[in-house]
Amino acid sequence: MGGVIDKLYAYIYLRGFKIWSSYRTQMVLNVLSWVLPVFTYYFVGTSLGNSLVERIGVSNYTAFFVIGLAFQGYVSSIITTISQRLRNEQLYGTIEYYVLSSGGVVSFLLYSAIWGFVINTVNAAVILSIGFALGVKYQINVLSTLIIIFLLLLSTIGFSMISASFTMIVKQGNPIAFFFSTFTTLMSGTVFPITVLPLPVKLISLALPLTWALNGLRLSMLSGEGILHLLNVILVLVMFNAILLPLGIGFYKYAFKRARKKGTLSEY
Repeated sequence: MGGVIDKLYAYIYLRGFKIWSSYRTQMVLNVLSWVLPVFTYYFVGTSLGNSLVERIGVSNYTAFFVIGLAFQGYVSSIITTISQRLRNEQLYGTIEYYVLSSGGVVSFLLYSAIWGFVINTVNAAVILSIGFALGVKYQINVLSTLIIIFLLLLSTIGFSMISASFTMIVKQGNPIAFFFSTFTTLMSGTVFPITVLPLPVKLISLALPLTWALNGLRLSMLSGEGILHLLNVILVLVMFNAILLPLGIGFYKYAFKRARKKGTLSEY
């Protein structure tokens, strides 16, 4: 138990918060990157007017994009954080120490994901608070909301392990991290409903756990819907996890063995 607490302290406070807060300019830019999109989409929604927004099936656009922006960050940031952390350890020449440690690289990846979870929880809280100040009325069903967030995070860890595998093999040019950091805002129903997308893009969107999770979170946080009403969303997310977690572990084991066999684990 003490070892777990020590690792949480090391990864969350020492390697996460202290490094993040020591670069003040970067910290300010991070906070601005959380806040400014909220006001950008708020003024876009206000300028479009309610009648146009209602035509695409959204009754309250501010509530719609606030939930989207708050939780889209979990997926894109955790995936990019883990692959970037692995990349940094390669550049620093310290990846071998994690391999030789008792926890190994798997432990390193999971604890790195926890810092991504913590910082994005702060991010989500800031965005939801701004939404409240802008008039969004929350009716949160705590249990169904926590279940959907938990399932979304599990699927994100599966994607993160696939992303880390690409980093170990190709070093630079990670397509998984690139996709989730650039396209999920467009394709997952973050700032507009996927019903307005062309059919091929809509089908890709439905293949992302984030799309289903955002739909469920809007119902659980804005309408207070419980587990029974959201059972279809929860079952779909469970099925995503049943595929993504074994796939992520499989990809990771293959990439790790391949890198060790070729002696390229620490190459960058």
